[in-house]
Amino acid sequence: MDYSNLKVPTHVAIILDGNGRWAQERGLSRSQGHEAGFENLKNLSQYIFDKGIKVLSVYAFSTENFKRSKEEVDFLMNLFVLKFESYRKLMNKKGIKIVFSGERREPLPQRVIDLIEKIEENTKNNQKGIINICINYGGHSEIVNATKKICKLVMENKLSIDEINEENFNHYLFNDLPPVDLLIRTSGEIRISNFMLYQLSYAEMYFPKTYFPAFDSDEFDKAIVEYTKRDRRFGGINYENKDN
Repeated sequence: MDYSNLKVPTHVAIILDGNGRWAQERGLSRSQGHEAGFENLKNLSQYIFDKGIKVLSVYAFSTENFKRSKEEVDFLMNLFVLKFESYRKLMNKKGIKIVFSGERREPLPQRVIDLIEKIEENTKNNQKGIINICINYGGHSEIVNATKKICKLVMENKLSIDEINEENFNHYLFNDLPPVDLLIRTSGEIRISNFMLYQLSYAEMYFPKTYFPAFDSDEFDKAIVEYTKRDRRFGGINYENKDN
């Protein structure tokens, strides 16, 4: 689709929902659904960056997801280790920086933490876009962690309380990224599930019924067309007379 007459968001966030249900409806295992979801992320993220989006955040694995069966969690952790090295190479070729948001401690396996750090180091100088992978992530914990960082700096006399405001609070989150313009949650669920709570304050939200493995470039185009129709006023009037 030609995006020249559409509003292109700076930051898109996607909750990658429905992999297991997509598989079960096809007589496949949930693990096969997760594999299909990863392949779709690989293809879709390239398309998204090609269309001019600068930042893509994806909710890959929440802190609550560790409550799932050990078999499924172990499969997802192994899938990450097996697949993300090739994904790093792909994003490097496109000049995309990869960052990760979430707790880098147990129950996240050390092999996953090591790979996260390797990928971030290897792609840190890329400047054509940013993909933010949220793994072992929770929006509440992100805000609490940011508050602890600020408290520590204040106690060490490195930061004054009067210097803290809504704008620079963002600097202390897992990653300092622009606010989310468009949130997409696939599979038809209509909730945000503790995802990027601070960054979603004025995001437009889109909830297609399509499961994530089937949420392809055509489905993404539909989301952008819907986003273009939205009147983003940010609490004011006629804000959309300005750019984006």
